[in-house]
Amino acid sequence: MATTRTARTHWEGNLLEGKGTVALASSNVGTYDVNWPARAEQPNGVTSPEELIAAAHSSCYSMAFSHGLAGKGHTVESLDTQADVTFQPGEGITAIALTVKARVPGLSEADFQAAAEDAKRNCPVSQALAGVKNITLAAELLA
Repeated sequence: MATTRTARTHWEGNLLEGKGTVALASSNVGTYDVNWPARAEQPNGVTSPEELIAAAHSSCYSMAFSHGLAGKGHTVESLDTQADVTFQPGEGITAIALTVKARVPGLSEADFQAAAEDAKRNCPVSQALAGVKNITLAAELLA
C-alpha cells in the first residue's frame, strides 16, 4: 500500500528578507522556522530545506541498511548515520556526504562495505536525490 506524507510551508516576504514556517503535517511532530540566512549562512536556531533533506536521507539510509543486513541474516546492534548536505547559493545542492558507523556482530568488512553501498544505491531518498552529482559514503564497522 502506498503512503503519502505531508509537510506545509507558509512564507512571508521576499527570499532574502522573508521568513516562513514548515509544519510536519502528517505526524504533527512540529513546526519549524525557515529563512534564507539559515540556508546560506548560519542556522541560528532556524532550519533549512537542506537540513530537512539531511534528516530524511540519514533516516532512510539507516532503515535501508538495516533491512538489507537483516535480509542477509545479520543482526544490527546499532547504526549511527550522519548526512551532510552542502548547499551553494546560485548552484543548489552540490554534495551529500553520508557517514555511517555500525555494530554488526559476525559481519566481515567486505560484506559490510558491500551492504553499505547497496543501501546507498537503493535507499528511496538516495534514489530521489539522484540529481545530486556527488553523494559520498564513509562506512565504518565497529568492533
